[in-house]
Amino acid sequence: MISLKRYQLVFATANANKISEINAILMFTPVTVVSMADIGCTDDIPETQPTIQGNAIQKAEYLHQKYQVDCFSEDSGLEIDALKGEPGVHSAYYAGNRDAQQNMNLVLTKLGRKRKRTARFRTVIALILDGKQHLFEGICEGTIRLKPSGTGGFGYDPIFQPNGFDKTFGELPAETKNRISHRAKAVQQLYDFLQVL
Repeated sequence: MISLKRYQLVFATANANKISEINAILMFTPVTVVSMADIGCTDDIPETQPTIQGNAIQKAEYLHQKYQVDCFSEDSGLEIDALKGEPGVHSAYYAGNRDAQQNMNLVLTKLGRKRKRTARFRTVIALILDGKQHLFEGICEGTIRLKPSGTGGFGYDPIFQPNGFDKTFGELPAETKNRISHRAKAVQQLYDFLQVL
């Protein structure tokens, strides 16, 4: 059995927002999550796969093979039904660069006044532990607002309203988002898995 008090996992991301969000979710757990910088990794890890799951696996395998560490990575995307699943795996660079405002503007322009605005955030976590790969998926269903609302969160949060709420991810308190988000659900599965090893 793994002693979680001493168990360290490297999170394969350079995104400070994701590090903060996952550390907040795991704040009261005995799992210690460290960043790539903590192990001296400044690499720009490739994300060249055509699916969210493929990118998650690619990033974890890269870090594990180069640094021989137990690690996990995640890839997330916004899937909009009226746009046939776009932006999906291209969510971060949908408008051609990593600019959240431009990405949101492109989504809203493409959707226009369409009545069907159902969407979901999807996260896939790829864990490599003792050389074995494990996958966890979290999904948060919702709708796309006609215009942004709220300044919290990041990415598409100001235009995504999760089902069961009248506020966007950009308006909801961080503790609420960290309980219901796609990433929170995937991280919870990761934590549950580690507990039963």
